[in-house]
Amino acid sequence: MQKNNSVQISPSLICTDICNLESSIRDLEAIGIDMLHVDLLDGYFSPSMPIGLDVIKQLRKKTNMNFDVHIMAKENEFFIDEFIKIGIQRLCFHFETTLHVDRLLGMLKSNNIKAGIAINPATPLSVLDYVVERCDFILLMLINPGYAGHKSEEQVPYAIKKVADCQKYLLDRNLNIEIEVDGRVSFENIPQLVASGARTLVAGSKSLFHCEDTLVNNMEKMKKAINDGIKGVKT
Repeated sequence: MQKNNSVQISPSLICTDICNLESSIRDLEAIGIDMLHVDLLDGYFSPSMPIGLDVIKQLRKKTNMNFDVHIMAKENEFFIDEFIKIGIQRLCFHFETTLHVDRLLGMLKSNNIKAGIAINPATPLSVLDYVVERCDFILLMLINPGYAGHKSEEQVPYAIKKVADCQKYLLDRNLNIEIEVDGRVSFENIPQLVASGARTLVAGSKSLFHCEDTLVNNMEKMKKAINDGIKGVKT
């Protein structure tokens, strides 16, 4: 089964102007963005906690954008319950912090939320063996979660290989499941990521929010990089 060539952009909420969130959201809507990547960190699994639940609850009232939630926490069930109440469209949690992976996927499915599993850079794809068919998407972390604020933190050297291996893993099982990538997604590496199988790009300071240009211009650069990647997909 060939993968769908359409690619989504999911801008990272924590890369917006946190003091002017509503204005930042309006700017994203104006350039045609319809999905927002919402990270929820607990300060334990990841050493940062930039945005809390109350902020996300208020933001939900301000926009119709789809919320693409990525939980980086130890108490997944608590946060999933809260996000079900908030009203979101898709959510992934980390395999590394979850004892009852299948149960949490079932919770999401029963509430009509697209369900995904996130895995750290060094976590092998084999952990997905028994649950992958219950997933709507797989989120591959390409940096160590929670360290994005460290300017020296670079994408792991095996990032492209991990994406390509994940695509092969899925296609070998005849599964058309979306691959989302998160961590230092840049103008330079987007073509390779897309050509390797990534279909949702979490956009941050290396792409859509690049400080040297405007949102509009950065969006055009991302589209070009995506198209270059699509052209490189082997049929």
